[in-house]
Amino acid sequence: MTSTFTEIPEQYQIKNLVHQNTYLVGGELKKWNGETSNVYSTISSTEDYQPTLLGGIPTLGKTEALEALDAACDAYGKGQGLWPTMKVANRIACMEKFVEQMKTKRDEVVKLLMWEIGKNLPDSQKEFDRTVEYIYDTIEDYKQMDRDSAKFEKHDGVHAHIRRGPLGIVLCLGPYNYPLNETFALLIPAIMMGNTTIFKPAKHGVLLLSPLLEAFQNSFPKGVVNIIYGRGRTVATPIMETGRIDVLALIGNSKSANALQSHHPRQNRLRLVLGLEAKNPAIILKDADLDLAISECISGTLSFNGQRCTALKVLYVHEDIVEEFNKRFSKKVDALNFGNPWDKGAQLTPLPEPEKPQYIQELIDDALEKGAEIVNAKGGETTPNYIFPAVLYPVNKEMRVFEEEQFGPVIPVLSFKDIEEPMSDIADSNYGQQVSLFGSDVKTLAPLIDTLVNLVCRVNLNSSCQRGPDVYPFTGRKDSAVATLSVHDALRSFSIRTFVASKDNDYNNAILNNLLDSKASNFVSTDYIL
Repeated sequence: MTSTFTEIPEQYQIKNLVHQNTYLVGGELKKWNGETSNVYSTISSTEDYQPTLLGGIPTLGKTEALEALDAACDAYGKGQGLWPTMKVANRIACMEKFVEQMKTKRDEVVKLLMWEIGKNLPDSQKEFDRTVEYIYDTIEDYKQMDRDSAKFEKHDGVHAHIRRGPLGIVLCLGPYNYPLNETFALLIPAIMMGNTTIFKPAKHGVLLLSPLLEAFQNSFPKGVVNIIYGRGRTVATPIMETGRIDVLALIGNSKSANALQSHHPRQNRLRLVLGLEAKNPAIILKDADLDLAISECISGTLSFNGQRCTALKVLYVHEDIVEEFNKRFSKKVDALNFGNPWDKGAQLTPLPEPEKPQYIQELIDDALEKGAEIVNAKGGETTPNYIFPAVLYPVNKEMRVFEEEQFGPVIPVLSFKDIEEPMSDIADSNYGQQVSLFGSDVKTLAPLIDTLVNLVCRVNLNSSCQRGPDVYPFTGRKDSAVATLSVHDALRSFSIRTFVASKDNDYNNAILNNLLDSKASNFVSTDYIL
């Protein structure tokens, strides 16, 4: 689908290019006069299709990357910095200042979300609002954590004051599919716990951070948040090679994560918070409610064109119902509306990666060569910025689409007679994030649930896979994740338990009482945050 400029609602038209010519280091928005990279949208603004220029970003190099690292290290100050030693209440006040300023930029960020990554209007608005809610929930959870720590314990004649402390310097790399929400799910708890950060946005979904740079600059002490632009190998690699990074926080591809880890010379020092690939399956049992299963599988496979780590990427359907499932599922897929993100009712939208339609076509061609068929009428229809979802059946393990995380609109379907077939595949898979299980017989479901919880980290009963609500744990086994993200868990992933211990005697007790009374220490404190 192409669209003329006049068809684009005025409030969503690109009238002024976003030329991001500054980067945030050491509390200063530094002007960049060097090489820049243009940022394009695959959405066309002209009658004859062509990508739309949105603006540009700095193409920083090693010098600027190490400058950002120095700023983060200076802010941490070998544990003596203002931010890591600050009172919890004061850190919370900084975060509250930031989120209040962030809320004023909603329209700008939502518009850029639509143009940069093709996310439809309701989902772009939801991503922004969900991120704001996530920040508030993180603040509240941090307050509760501090309340729970505002005490002394005593065992075997030893007093202990136990809190959670920061890990140090965090290198944060976010994904393009949720460039605001999932990025901030790393960045916000990392900052909140007293770490200092260097953040490099993803290749797609980068300009939407421009409206927030000043809020980062004036809400936190200098050097706490440093935002740089450029290619990962150019800016992230030299940062890792110094060995001064304490935490690698990355949501994206495992190849990138593995490469960056390998550059760190002291890997036992390096903590990892990673959200990586997944190949989440759906298992549709013969007693499943087909209407419900089809509806959830449509959402699971094609919400945001399947460009989610939590997307359903392979469907196992019992052989007794597979023919009926394919018929009805394919009809629903073909009925989905393709349009630009602001078009009312647009369920499928342009793909942000220019090369993605060709990749999806390669998966389809490979599957067809090895015995699969496209079972929906519109499957594989291609435009310059999209390829219509293809439902492929029967898929086998020799096909690329079975092994590879497609991260786009193609849906492999396998039939099974014995439930051990999909169960064995899940056990053998390199991934272990989630599964969707559709059925109703308790005696059948119970043993499957009891096994699946040992293979993946979330079993969705009669519903598609998803991350939310954000208060629930989000993680994976095997190659899918390291550490756990949720409002509660993320604060703990970016911190470590640390405490002050003293033997129970008059000398030490007098010192502790003086510390508490004088409020000289921000760590040794029983102040209660309301």
